[in-house]
Amino acid sequence: MFLKPATSPHVHAANSVTRVMVTVLLALIPGLAAYTWFFGWGLVINMAIAVSTALICEAAMLKLRGRPLGPFLTDGSAAVTGVLLAMTLPPMSPWWITVLGVFFAIVVAKQLYGGLGYNPFNPAMLGYVMLLVSFPREMTSWLPVIAFSAQPLGFIDTFSYIFSGHLPAGLTFDALTEATPLDSLKNHLGQGNTVVEIRAQLGLDDQTSHMLSIIPIFGWFGGKGWEWVNAGYLLGGLILIGRRIISWHIPLAMIGSLALLSFVFYAFDGAHHASPLFHMFSGAIMLGAFFIATDPVTAATSNPGRLLYGVGIGVLVYIIRQWGGYPDAVAFAVLLMNMTVPLIDTHFKPRVFGHNVR
Repeated sequence: MFLKPATSPHVHAANSVTRVMVTVLLALIPGLAAYTWFFGWGLVINMAIAVSTALICEAAMLKLRGRPLGPFLTDGSAAVTGVLLAMTLPPMSPWWITVLGVFFAIVVAKQLYGGLGYNPFNPAMLGYVMLLVSFPREMTSWLPVIAFSAQPLGFIDTFSYIFSGHLPAGLTFDALTEATPLDSLKNHLGQGNTVVEIRAQLGLDDQTSHMLSIIPIFGWFGGKGWEWVNAGYLLGGLILIGRRIISWHIPLAMIGSLALLSFVFYAFDGAHHASPLFHMFSGAIMLGAFFIATDPVTAATSNPGRLLYGVGIGVLVYIIRQWGGYPDAVAFAVLLMNMTVPLIDTHFKPRVFGHNVR
């Protein structure tokens, strides 16, 4: 017997949760490659720890909740959370920092709210903020570009320190680490120096820096090494937009609002305010704009709402960087705007398919 199909449009979506998550992980490769090139193997090791912990925590919580393991462990969401959190941690973070942060992100920020699709806050950012508030020393100890380190660490030395806390003889942790470009600029501006003076002191050319045994922090227009890392995240983000995994609204609104605000202050007083390019290529703004703020669960759903959501994050990032106590501020800005998503979605409801807007 022949059955005539219904006339309604049967649209098959090529995307699935697993496909989206795998594409996000692949899009992170340019940034990961640049990060590893400039700052060593710490990120790769932390990512392995984070992903393993995320899958174990996800499996344990699913078991406790009586949910099937297969569909949820293979959707890739736990792995993406672990990778994103690892990318926000200093590359020499002890193993227990990574484990604790991922545990909090998966168990508290995700599963206790009901799992994927029910969490109101971005799990990776909630785990990061918990670590930053609880362990400020470990979370603010960053590596310089390995080409300028007095004794750059290889894979074995990095692995040994992360798991045992031991460094090669004659090398101390304080001598190995430094502040981030954003933190350094903020601290020196607070001491009354101008941007030009700071860049002259901490942005030396390669030859001069080796002669004076000073590690340069600033590059051409952003942080040394961080310019290329953020360019990698930018490339990956454009790939996601091109593949229609994310829309352009949140990244453009977030980056554009930060660039506009920083340009206004820079044009008004360039001696005491960083340029827009420095803000965009020295911290986590590119990672946040394309890979974190665009989380479909915790972000606004309509296009006008996404624009407002992105603008809010960009404005908050600049306010916190300029007058707050945390120089990067992306995680705090994202979490604060996560709180406003229900209100934004209430006022910017997407049109229901098949209904006219009156």
